[in-house]
Amino acid sequence: MNYKLDFTPVLDGLPSLLIACLGTFALALGGMVLAIIIGIGGVMLRDSRIAPVRWFIKSFVEVIRNTPFLVQIYFIYFALPLAGLRLDPTPTAIIALGINGGAYAIEIIRGGVQSIGKGQIEAGLALGLHKAQVFRLIVLKPALRAIFPSLTSQFVLLTLTTSIASAISAYELTSVAQQIETSSFRSFEVYGVVTVFYLVISWLMMRFFGMISTRYFSYPVK
Repeated sequence: MNYKLDFTPVLDGLPSLLIACLGTFALALGGMVLAIIIGIGGVMLRDSRIAPVRWFIKSFVEVIRNTPFLVQIYFIYFALPLAGLRLDPTPTAIIALGINGGAYAIEIIRGGVQSIGKGQIEAGLALGLHKAQVFRLIVLKPALRAIFPSLTSQFVLLTLTTSIASAISAYELTSVAQQIETSSFRSFEVYGVVTVFYLVISWLMMRFFGMISTRYFSYPVK
């Protein structure tokens, strides 16, 4: 084996890689916010009295969970323009991440909601609270306490999934790494360093969620 390591291209591109990490965090944050909105809204609508609404939510979850994320992001980026809706790579990636994460969030949050005793819900209704108020005040926070570890693990996975957004040239860590590798042909060095970057990003995300858990849910995420 005559291969000699040369990290010079990586060191030269290090500023670009560090800035690209911010792009990764931005995609992840946008995707998480949208996923939470979809997750909470989907749980509230999943048990709607309107049958087509229930059917739509259940179908949405099954379709998203049983198709590859790459196909989903390609559909949004390449197929929707045929219907007159054209988006730039970054908003496309955020929407795709949010939709994908939202489908999983619906099932995770739903599991937490089902863990709440019906007696508590009935008590809230007996006090004159609307269903939305019961959901927000009585159901949601205890449910989040129960599902927080699962939800944060899903969001860390969503953060790592941002790398697939490089397929549509969204600005994030993997897309910048591909540019450096293409110009330098130092695949081992570039992707070795990027692997370390993703490990650090995952660790930072877990520490961040751990602080939230300690502050609001009384136990740390391990």
